[in-house]
Amino acid sequence: MNTSLSPLWVACLLLFGCHTVSNDIPPLEKPSLTIPSSIEQKLNAQEQAWNQGDLGRFMSEAYWADDQLMFIGSRGLTYGYDKTLANYQKSYPDSTAMGTLVFELLQWKPLGNAHGLLVGLWQLKRSGELENLDGHFSLIWEKKSDGWVIIADHSS
Repeated sequence: MNTSLSPLWVACLLLFGCHTVSNDIPPLEKPSLTIPSSIEQKLNAQEQAWNQGDLGRFMSEAYWADDQLMFIGSRGLTYGYDKTLANYQKSYPDSTAMGTLVFELLQWKPLGNAHGLLVGLWQLKRSGELENLDGHFSLIWEKKSDGWVIIADHSS
């Protein structure tokens, strides 16, 4: 008995194995941009502080001032508010290196009543010989007794 499949059988199997996709599948939901207004205000204040060359204020506007703050960037994982600030100061030693920061917010995902995930884009527009920089970020926010703070930042 010959157990090999003829080209005709292969074609039949392919034909009957194919099926059409049902239209019953709902479309993907559009990402939410209903961000808590206090978070938008903090991000606007961060942009303003950055664009004025004030890294200390940039950090204090939104980041959790705690040793458990987590920052993930191109150099890996950093824990702590002070270490994160020191890394920013090393990477951006002056206002020329800092350039002009612009955030574009893409999606807000509530993670319960006291947490949320914010995804967006960042751009640094710089002059002179310094090239412009850009990338994405994901920020985990936590609502503390004194308001929302960033507890984890992954920027690339």
